[in-house]
Amino acid sequence: MSEETKNTEEQVVATEVQETATEAVAETVAETVNPQEFLENFNWYKYEEGIEAVDEKKLAEFEKALEGTVGFVNERDVIEGIVTRLTDRDAIIDINSKSEGVISLNEFRYNPALAVGDTVEVLVDKREDSSGQLVLSHKKARVIKAWDRVNNAHETGEIVNGFVKCRTRGGMIVDVFGIEAFLPGSQIDVKPIRDYDQFVEKTMEFKVVKINHEFKNVVVSHKALIEADLEIQKKEIIGQLEKGQVLEGVVKNITSYGVFVDLGGVDGLVHITDLSWSRINHPNEVVELDQKLNVVILDFDDNKSRIQLGLKQLSAHPWEALSEDLKIGDKITGKVVVLADYGAFIEVSEGVEGLIHVSEMSWSTHLRSAQDFVKIGDQVEAQILTLDREDRKMSLGMKQLHPDPWTDITKKYPVGSTHTGTVRNYTNFGVFVELEEGIDGLVYISDLSWTKKIKHPSDFTSVGDKLEVQVLELDVEGRKLNLGHKQTQDNPWDAHEATYAIDSLHEGTISDKNDKGATVTFADGVEGFAPTRFLDKEDGGKLEKGDTAQFKVLEFSKEYRRVVVSHTSIFKAEEKKNVKAAAKKSAEAEKTTLGDISGLADLKKKMEGK
Repeated sequence: MSEETKNTEEQVVATEVQETATEAVAETVAETVNPQEFLENFNWYKYEEGIEAVDEKKLAEFEKALEGTVGFVNERDVIEGIVTRLTDRDAIIDINSKSEGVISLNEFRYNPALAVGDTVEVLVDKREDSSGQLVLSHKKARVIKAWDRVNNAHETGEIVNGFVKCRTRGGMIVDVFGIEAFLPGSQIDVKPIRDYDQFVEKTMEFKVVKINHEFKNVVVSHKALIEADLEIQKKEIIGQLEKGQVLEGVVKNITSYGVFVDLGGVDGLVHITDLSWSRINHPNEVVELDQKLNVVILDFDDNKSRIQLGLKQLSAHPWEALSEDLKIGDKITGKVVVLADYGAFIEVSEGVEGLIHVSEMSWSTHLRSAQDFVKIGDQVEAQILTLDREDRKMSLGMKQLHPDPWTDITKKYPVGSTHTGTVRNYTNFGVFVELEEGIDGLVYISDLSWTKKIKHPSDFTSVGDKLEVQVLELDVEGRKLNLGHKQTQDNPWDAHEATYAIDSLHEGTISDKNDKGATVTFADGVEGFAPTRFLDKEDGGKLEKGDTAQFKVLEFSKEYRRVVVSHTSIFKAEEKKNVKAAAKKSAEAEKTTLGDISGLADLKKKMEGK
């Protein structure tokens, strides 16, 4: 038989016995006592609980009598107890009461060194539970006491110890007296912290800087302690500062405009221009974080709160170390460090720079940008043009290292010679064509085409195009070349003079039209102009842009490449011709009629004579 079946049978037997006993009592009572009176006076509490009911009034009097006696405690009291025994799970605590309390070791996880005999704070949760056991809590007692201590530390400025538990967003979580406080990242140290993990699971000193009682938030700061110590050091250092003084410092922060150096509690700024005699793009090219270096005090304000430092001033100026043998006309090599539209700065030696103006980069008189010749980092050769050691200025030239192409210009490009050049630029009045490096010429817009009327050179050619040109004029002293493109081709207007004779008819299309008239393009590309009054059609309408029709040449000028045409004149001339023909025929008819009349008269006379 199983244990479960055995227990069930025992319960059934016990129930039956109890029911039998109840029935027997009921029968006995029924024989001797009134049932109603029995039920009213029966002690149901004793029957159900097994003990007499406690009189609350007497109980209160009893507890009042116990107050002040040894071993009496009130619930919610926070008192001290002694660890008397440790098990695998619990700590047995003696609070000098009628019984000992048991607290789970989970409440002592923060203190792995807990041992028998240690005094700990506990809160009396219950004087006794259902089994008569004293219920204590160390965790609750610690929280209550912790808030008292935290509030006191905040008010008095007391330094407290805290255990850094873990990282969190924006800072760290610190255990202070059992309360989880927040340590912002900006409050860890006076210098920026790049590795938060180095502080995890470490015990550090803090100041309580803020408490929010509504949300039970505590904010602590380690930086405040450091700043307090640094403030004392800062006053001592500031009192001893002097211009020109050399101090040792540590690079605290690097920005795009300079470096902040910690001088031992006092920060100073080394501007980027005071880091090196050479040009640098960013301070990290010269220094790095946490680097120790010597700096000189250049200046500070009245309160000495803003200190200007220098690093390059600790070394001699490079111009002072420049060779005395260096002179105007010498050829040097340097690196392009700065580029501007007007020129390039060349670093001849560390901290010594010279300017090559764009006009000294090429023999060309055509204005161009320095970026067309060099770029940052290029190693270039140049000649010293000017040298001023006192003002520390040097001007250089690149074109001087090459022969001047204008020296024998009359032999290379005589007037009337034809060449092929490259279009470098254009303006409203013409095109600049480069025949070779340093030799540019101008082709006026009127010398681009024999036939086309060009409004802007960009309609005819583009930068970089090859263009055949003829030298029209040459000014050696003024370094000017006048070139022509149309001159390299036969003048088609010689042939057009015969084609577009006065009164000749040609078919053309109106390519453009304005208030004054219309531009008419013919099959061979020749363009003519038709005034507005000559655009009338025979049906009374007007010719519009895109219309194709017959036009009559009214005027032709080879010199000015001008052709004036008319559509209206065609049918007007025809009308005039028809009018003349009709008039002539009418005159002849009238003459014939008169002749006939004269003949009749003669005939009449002849007949009368008979």
